[in-house]
Amino acid sequence: MMLRGNAEAIGGWAIPVATDIAFALAVLAVAGRGLPVELRAFLLTLAVVDDLGAITIIAVFYSDDIDKNMLFLLVILLVIYGLLQKFNFTRWFYLVPLGLLIWWATYQSGIHATVAGIAIALLTRIQHRDEETSSPAEIAELRARPISVAIAIPIFAFTAAGVDLRDLGFMDTVSSDISIAIILGLVIGKPLGVIGSTYLLTKFTSARLNENLNWSDVLAVGLLAGIGFTVSLLIAELSFATDIANLSAAKVGVLAGSVLSAVAAIVVMQLRARKARV
Repeated sequence: MMLRGNAEAIGGWAIPVATDIAFALAVLAVAGRGLPVELRAFLLTLAVVDDLGAITIIAVFYSDDIDKNMLFLLVILLVIYGLLQKFNFTRWFYLVPLGLLIWWATYQSGIHATVAGIAIALLTRIQHRDEETSSPAEIAELRARPISVAIAIPIFAFTAAGVDLRDLGFMDTVSSDISIAIILGLVIGKPLGVIGSTYLLTKFTSARLNENLNWSDVLAVGLLAGIGFTVSLLIAELSFATDIANLSAAKVGVLAGSVLSAVAAIVVMQLRARKARV
């Protein structure tokens, strides 16, 4: 869709990319009871890939001028983190301070600081050794999840979702080119992308859809992937940091698109569950 008279709006092209894992899984948990457990694994895989793409986009397109000295320091710190994982120095008093240094070096280098989290995650060992009951990644997830779910995500959602519409009519905002483009990207673009890419993979590669899943499940996952919310709001903030009107329109589009995607996913999953019970 053409964005008439609003060339600045093109800067928000990446807003519908990300999937909010927490909210998508919450909708699946509530409305997807009785559906195959493989659906959760499919959604998790898709959401992780989506978020990796979103973080990559942030790193490439939304980073400031790069400070080569700080970038060099960042690489050294990441190498140290990787070596600590390799040689099993995984106690929290090694890793937490080092993680904070990696975040600081990432921020100072000009790369968006969210990239620090994904870099640390990729370097954290996921396989446990013979003398271990859990891998460092599993331990980190277990300890960080309560903080993330109870504190980090709500605070981020609360601060990022703030939309001041006192000077903008809601209908004018939600019907703006930016809002409509984002809503279409989340509600229609995401399911089409998921179904299309899954079909092509099963058609032209050795990959096959799990025997317990069908194409209505793929549609449901595609709709759940349209719940962008937190990361999409972050990209909106980066895209329109100095343009309040466009930022408000983008946030309304993200919120409306995410709600519509969630509702549509619930309907599809309920129909699928009803059919499975018959």
